[in-house]
Amino acid sequence: MDKRIKELVDYTREKYGLHEYHLHTFHINRSTTIFNETVYTLSMEWFPNDIKDWGDETCNPEGTACIEIDLHSRKVRSVIYVGGRSYTDSMTFDLNNKDGIIKWIEKETGLNYKKQFEFWKEEERELHFKECIDGFAVSPSGYIECKLDEEGKLILFSVIGQFPSKKLVKQDMYTLSFEQLEELVKEQLKLVEFPIMQQHKLVPAFAIEEIYIKNDCSSTLPFEFLVDDKSRLQMDKVVEWNYQIQQPFHRKIISLIENVTPEQAFRCEPHPDLQPITEEEVKKCISAVQKFLSQEYANDSGKWVLKSLHRDKGYIHATLRAKEQEERVFKRKMKLFIDSKTYEVLNLMDNKSFLEMYIELKEVDEIKVTKEKAFEQLKDFIQLTPYYVYDFEEGYYVLCGKLDCQYAVKACNGEIVELSEL
Repeated sequence: MDKRIKELVDYTREKYGLHEYHLHTFHINRSTTIFNETVYTLSMEWFPNDIKDWGDETCNPEGTACIEIDLHSRKVRSVIYVGGRSYTDSMTFDLNNKDGIIKWIEKETGLNYKKQFEFWKEEERELHFKECIDGFAVSPSGYIECKLDEEGKLILFSVIGQFPSKKLVKQDMYTLSFEQLEELVKEQLKLVEFPIMQQHKLVPAFAIEEIYIKNDCSSTLPFEFLVDDKSRLQMDKVVEWNYQIQQPFHRKIISLIENVTPEQAFRCEPHPDLQPITEEEVKKCISAVQKFLSQEYANDSGKWVLKSLHRDKGYIHATLRAKEQEERVFKRKMKLFIDSKTYEVLNLMDNKSFLEMYIELKEVDEIKVTKEKAFEQLKDFIQLTPYYVYDFEEGYYVLCGKLDCQYAVKACNGEIVELSEL
């Protein structure tokens, strides 16, 4: 074992009182943040001392402590005791003393309560917190979870998200109002076909498409927030070809597990996923996509759009969507995994089988309600909530208003219903 890793293992043993445990396995992980930083973590599995020979690699024995810490800052990412059973008394709390738990979280994470995280909800022996910036909600949001057993022992603690420093926040005074945005709000009202499985039919309804509106009204940011947007290369290219390949496509097994060495971790080697996709690579990826589609969808030239390319776990992911689609909740899309060395499509994720369950649904009801009428009905239910949203182009969190509505208007009869019913 590398002596630097051993030091972290010993540190973890003492901090969490794991004297009735022995280290079973460990491995180094690396990931990227939305700020294009590389984070290295050490994941450890500690077995109770009475578990000597454990042959089941698919699961861990009850009481196993699974702990992940930041390799450089030593801050905890997660602590999980399998089966909710802990054999240590070093982390014991009083669930009725929330202030004491919050102070411990502040100490563990280095975050300030009500400045960077705030209370969200409480469930049975569980406390949940959400990321905030000076009390405002954040997107993408971070979460903190703390769970205790009946004796008050810590059995789960996790910190997920970015939780940025103030230097990454463009602080502002929130000034947006619904009145000044009414025309933009109307544009976000869409007629969508919702699949109602119980009735075995598609129901058309007017609903608000969520969006973030910048506080100065200069532009908007999409609601569909994907963390890999940080390295996503937008393409929006219609894929066409004038040839046909008779050889069928065969999926190949891919591995999303990296083998990271201590040397890479301690010298803070940048994650390869942060490398920009070059123009030459774009050309090779487009050719790979064309070849794949000509094998699988020989007659669909011009019917697919290459939306974007991005790196993940050593592969280049190509996201595709069908060009012509009905305005429905679920739309046809594919993700292709391209080898970053040979530029060959190795495997894919396709939602075709998921969508097939909707093919037999009955045609939609006749539309009798106008968009203008539906808007008037929904006006009082539309919400505009202040949010700090990370703007990838600016490289800062900017103050926005989140436009949202939990209700829709059925286009066949004008009935107002909760979206959850659809």
